[in-house]
Amino acid sequence: MAKKEKFYVVWVGQKPGIYQHWTDCKAQIDGVEEARYKSFDSYEKAKKAFSGDWKSFYKKQVQKETASRVMPSGDIIAVDAACSGNPGLMEYRGVYLRTGQEIFHQGPFKEGTNNIGEFLAIVHALALQESKQTKFPVYSDSMNALTWVKKKKCGTKLIMTPANEFLFEMIDRAEKWLRTHTWDIPLIKWDTRSWGEIPADFGRK
Repeated sequence: MAKKEKFYVVWVGQKPGIYQHWTDCKAQIDGVEEARYKSFDSYEKAKKAFSGDWKSFYKKQVQKETASRVMPSGDIIAVDAACSGNPGLMEYRGVYLRTGQEIFHQGPFKEGTNNIGEFLAIVHALALQESKQTKFPVYSDSMNALTWVKKKKCGTKLIMTPANEFLFEMIDRAEKWLRTHTWDIPLIKWDTRSWGEIPADFGRK
């Protein structure tokens, strides 16, 4: 795969300008106190950033990047699932971040999977908030589950057996709820790399 082209803007450095190679950019900022620079994926973006109000632009970028590293808190519901085996005993729960209180906990269920648990947990959080008339963002660390909820369909490949028949009944109810209800609650991927384990984590890793 070809390496993606980048352009580097140096606002404060030995020689401010737009550079196509990192080595050239680095030569302009090395040894410069409080150097200001940033990479862009196109020359047009770099040119616009260099020629505009760069101080305002740079400040907004720094604030945005700093905010992305700050763990969310307050009126937020975090959900997670745990599964012993794949499939195995599965359970899920939701935690209200402002207080750290566990607001729901279901399972364990036989012959489940972690993604099924995450899917059910998100739908549970949505349905619970509808009943309580709240609209707190819901965070999950499972992109699969978030995608399934947005598609209103659990994408599991798990086969139904007598042991997990009740779990599949729960999936059917969750899918039906998604098809027959509307919501404007943000569903957001938890950034484990930046924030650590999601607060609803069962701590079994």
